[in-house]
Amino acid sequence: MSASSEHWANQARYDFDKARAMFDSGRYLYVLFCCQQTVEKMLKSIIARHTRELPPRIHQLSRLAEVAGLEPDENRAGFLRELSAYYIQSRYPEEIANLASQVKKQEAKLVLDQTQEVLQWLNSMP
Repeated sequence: MSASSEHWANQARYDFDKARAMFDSGRYLYVLFCCQQTVEKMLKSIIARHTRELPPRIHQLSRLAEVAGLEPDENRAGFLRELSAYYIQSRYPEEIANLASQVKKQEAKLVLDQTQEVLQWLNSMP
C-alpha cells in the first residue's frame, strides 16, 4: 500500500473511532458527519492505491466509488447516496444546532452500523 493510500486509510479508521465516540457522548449529528468522512477517506485510500495519484477533492461518495472502480450493490449504492447528504458544509452555530436537533439516536445507530458494514466491504477490496 502506498504511503498516500495508507494515510487515507488511517484517517478513515480515526474518523470511525470518532463516530463511535460521538455516539457514546450523544452527539448524533457528528456521528453522521464522521461516518460520511470515514467512507469518503476509505474510498480515497482505494483511489490512491489504484491510481497512485491524489484522489479528487470531492465529497460525493457515489462518484468516489465510481472513480475507485467499485460497483456497489443497490443497498450499498443507496447508502452511499444517503451518507453523502451528511457532509456538513456549514459551520455556523445556528445551522448546526438546527441540524443536530433533527438527528435521533436510532438514526445515528443505524448509520453507524451501516458504515461499519461498508467499511468492512471497502477493506476487502484488493
